[in-house]
Amino acid sequence: MKRVPALALLLGLGLLGGCERLMRDMYEQPRYDPGEGSPLFANGKASRTPPPQSVPYSMGDPAAISSGRRGWEAVAERQVASLAETPPPVNRALLLRGRERYEIYCLPCHSPLGDGDGPIVRHGFPAPPSYHEPRLRAAPDRHFYDVITHGYGVMYAYGDRVEPADRWAIVAYIRALQLSQHAPFAALPPDLQASLRALPAASATASVSKPHASAPPAAASAPGAAASASERAASGARANGEGR
Repeated sequence: MKRVPALALLLGLGLLGGCERLMRDMYEQPRYDPGEGSPLFANGKASRTPPPQSVPYSMGDPAAISSGRRGWEAVAERQVASLAETPPPVNRALLLRGRERYEIYCLPCHSPLGDGDGPIVRHGFPAPPSYHEPRLRAAPDRHFYDVITHGYGVMYAYGDRVEPADRWAIVAYIRALQLSQHAPFAALPPDLQASLRALPAASATASVSKPHASAPPAAASAPGAAASASERAASGARANGEGR
C-alpha cells in the first residue's frame, strides 16, 4: 500500500516535467526573430519589407519585445513630428479653418486685425506685438508655429490645445491678415483691382496701403479674395525661403 503514493508522486513529477517542456516550446517557438537571417530569401534576411503605403501600428524596442502589442506611442510621436515639419499647401479651406481657430485662441489678445489690440488687452492685459511690424512680417512661418506650440513671453503654450495641423492653419491665416493690410495692388484679384480703380485716387491708395483698425480685415470680410491673394503670396514667400 505504501508503494501507491510513491508511484503517484513519481507520476506527478513526470507530468510536471512534461508541462515545463511544453511551456519552453511555447517560449522558444521555431520562428525568425527580427534581424535574423534566412536562406529562404534572396537577400538572406528573414524580415520582409512592408508593402507600399503600409501604416505602422507599433515600432521601436517596446514593439519588438511585445509582439507589437506595445510601441504605438512611438508611431503617434512620429506622426506628430511629421505634421510639425510639413506645412500643408495654402488654400481656401486651410484659411477658413485658420480663421476659425484664430478667432477662438488668438483673437482675445491679438485682435481681429492682428494689431495686438484685442478685447482682453483693452482690459489691462499686456499687449502682444502687432503682426504688421516689419520684424514679424519678415519672420518665417516656423516662428509662428513654434510660438503657438511653446508660448512666448506672457503667452502660454498652446501645444496641448491646438493640433499641429491647426497650428499651420493659424499661421496661414496670420499671413492673410498681414497681406490684407500690406497687399501690393498687383497681387489683388482682378475684380478687386477693377473696383479699386473705380474709386477716387486717394481712397484707392488708402484702401490698399493703409491699415484701418476700425474695419474688418480683408481675410475676414472676403475669404475668397483673401484666399486667392494669400495663396499667391504664400507660394512666393516659400519659394524665396521666407517661409519654411
